[in-house]
Parts: sequence; C-alpha cells; structure tokens
Amino acid sequence: MPISVVIADDQEMVRTGFRMILESRPDIEVLDDVVDGEAALDAVERLRPDVLLLDIRMPGTDGLEVTRRLAERAAAHPEYQEKPRIVIVTTFDLDAYVHAALRGGASGFLLKDASPAMLVEAVRAAAVGDSLVSPAITVRLLRELAPATGRGSTARTPSEPLTEREQDVVRALASGRTNAEIAAELYVSLSTVKTHLARVQTKLAARNRVEIAAWAWASGLAAGGT
Repeated sequence: MPISVVIADDQEMVRTGFRMILESRPDIEVLDDVVDGEAALDAVERLRPDVLLLDIRMPGTDGLEVTRRLAERAAAHPEYQEKPRIVIVTTFDLDAYVHAALRGGASGFLLKDASPAMLVEAVRAAAVGDSLVSPAITVRLLRELAPATGRGSTARTPSEPLTEREQDVVRALASGRTNAEIAAELYVSLSTVKTHLARVQTKLAARNRVEIAAWAWASGLAAGGT
C-alpha cells in the first residue's frame, strides 16, 4: 500500500509543488491538500492519512495548534496513536514554534527550501515511525533554542543515567547525523546504534529521535556536557 499523505499549507504554490514531488513517487499517494489548520484536522478525521505534511504558520488554526490537538486526540483514543505522523515544514530555521511542535510529538522537520529528495525521505521516515530532520534545523534551531544559560535547568531528567556510549550516540544524533553515519563514526553496527537509541528513548520517555535531539541541546549534552 502506498504511503497516504495530506498536505496543509496556506500557499497554493507550496501545496502544488509538494504534491507534484510526492505524487511522482510510486509509493506515495496525496489524498488531499488543504489551506489551514481546521481543514487539516477535518482531512485527518475523514481520510486517516499515514502522514500529515504541516506548515507551522497558517491563518486561524496554525500548525502548532493542529499538532497539539492531534496529540490530545491520540492520548484520549489509543486507536489514533499511530496516525498521522506529522512532518513540520517551515520557512524559519530559528522559529520557536517548531521547538514547541517537536515537544508535541512531530516526527520530522524540514525547511521549505529542502530538496525534493529530502521531502520524500522525510515522509517515508515518518510513515515507519522514524524521523528525518533538516541538518540546519537540528544543529541551528535546537542549539539556539536551548537555554543560553543554566543549561539543563529545563531539560527532563532520565529515568536512569545514560551510559557513556549512549551519550556518544545522542551527541552524534543531535549534530544531525543519520544512524548509518553514527555507526560509522563510532565503529559500531547499525543495529547497535538502534539499540542505544531505543534505550535512550525509554529513559527519556521521548516519542521519537527528534525529541532525543531536542533534549540533548536543552540539557547541554550536545554542547559537550554530561
């Protein structure tokens, strides 16, 4: 079955461009494209897409509010927990709203000038429960949004301390590296990297690897802390 997608963006040219890119792939089907957050929520309810490609800034109900409402729905109704996966697309690589959406459970973040290939891969990653984040957002946005002083004061406390190797993996993740790149850098297997990340995710009660990266910057680990 193809990956089903709904696109929500108030700019017609953006919606048209995204639709053309995604529909050119045989494994992706665009079910609808809508102009605002309320229409996005309606489309999700009607169509049950695998992935919602969501602009962060739209008139009326914006992407942040859509993300919050869908997270509340998932918490109240277990049958909704797996769909849709949200991929945020933004013009602003230092937009504080993106950080809030990340905490709300979004699965991926892209800048609107990302390549078509990255857009496709972000949708594919989200569909299988993984995430893809523009390196510019991972390294610049999360770093800038981490507290400039008193690092760690607002970061959640792990249920168990991270091991030294887990910290190495998280630092690499927070710098924008893929699992394969982390494995090569640390001279371990890909499955070992996935195991470490799964353990870290449990310790942090994080929804996905994006939240792990955000925690790394907020706690100071990504900047060389422990």
